[in-house]
Amino acid sequence: MRLRTLPVSAAGVIAAIALAIGDGTFAWPQALLCLMFALLCQIASNFANEYYDYKAGRDKAGREGPRRGVTEGEISPDAMKKATFGVLAAAAVCGLSLVYWGGWWLVGAGALIFLGALAYSTGPWPLSTHCLGEVAVIAFFGIVPVNLTYYVMALSWSTPVFLTSLSIGLMGANVLIVNNLRDIPDDKAVGKHTLATALGRNAVIVLYAVFAIAASLIMVNIWGDLGYLWIVVPAEYTLASLAIARRMKCTYGRPLTKFLAITSMLMFAYSAALLTAEISNG
Repeated sequence: MRLRTLPVSAAGVIAAIALAIGDGTFAWPQALLCLMFALLCQIASNFANEYYDYKAGRDKAGREGPRRGVTEGEISPDAMKKATFGVLAAAAVCGLSLVYWGGWWLVGAGALIFLGALAYSTGPWPLSTHCLGEVAVIAFFGIVPVNLTYYVMALSWSTPVFLTSLSIGLMGANVLIVNNLRDIPDDKAVGKHTLATALGRNAVIVLYAVFAIAASLIMVNIWGDLGYLWIVVPAEYTLASLAIARRMKCTYGRPLTKFLAITSMLMFAYSAALLTAEISNG
């Protein structure tokens, strides 16, 4: 399940809940279902990534990243495939429940989300092997969950919601940047093309810093409307991210995994702070 990064999918839903509380449109049944849906989709995507990377020969035993049970022979490929589609089925139950509030068009949205979860690792043009992983994360861990979670509660959208979704997406992309930075040697060895292998270490570390700064700047007015004391949240997020970027310059291989977990938790803490701010202002 890759527990270190599960806060990434929760962060988008929490941010949407915060905005709904601020607008007076919060509804706990929809919020809970969206949270379950987001977590299950990420878990399914992680399972699919392990299964399809193994089938395509993009994994090898002893890799720098998280231990892959299928590659190491601890989990059968068939069991992982069944787990992938079993979790997607559980996510579908949660997603279909949201039709009651959001309408039948959500079935199409859910189908696209499922397609994205699989297309990251498989299909004729896997996103993760064509330098599009970060774009997929911005879309499916930022724009989609924040906007859809907010919509099924408020039945509307707004500019602040979209800006928040973009900010959360950029933070999620930074989690993937750390992951792919760590895996550069392994990915090059199997011909896997990521943004990190294409641009190189120094460039993606700079991109990490740029994404962090942009994520904070995008929401400056939103934090300012909550009270100028709350501007300390994006400021601290930015400073922490820049400190991580600096440390990553001299860190290689498996030790980078700790920065992946820290980046994930920073994103979660940012969303939790937004929730706290909206509750306190309410």
